[in-house]
Amino acid sequence: MRAVVELILIVINLYWWVVIASAVMSWLVAFGVINTRNRFVASLGETLYRLTEPALRPIRNFIPDLGGVDISPVILLLLLWFIERLVILYLLPLAF
Repeated sequence: MRAVVELILIVINLYWWVVIASAVMSWLVAFGVINTRNRFVASLGETLYRLTEPALRPIRNFIPDLGGVDISPVILLLLLWFIERLVILYLLPLAF
């Protein structure tokens, strides 16, 4: 049971970094720092988009439009942090 709980925590932690990478990549594309015509950059952006969009879309539908400021990654990171704390608090003690 402990291995399953630790695996859940690792997956949450990895997804945390994927969300951060996706947000940074979107900023770099928006400010013209990186060129999306580069094949590697385009494939990396598409991969990050496909990994994060299913979790970000419901948040974007729920929160009001703030005019160009997208806070959905911040809300998703807070939700991931909350889920991680719940797993640590309730499932980790059961694993021993």
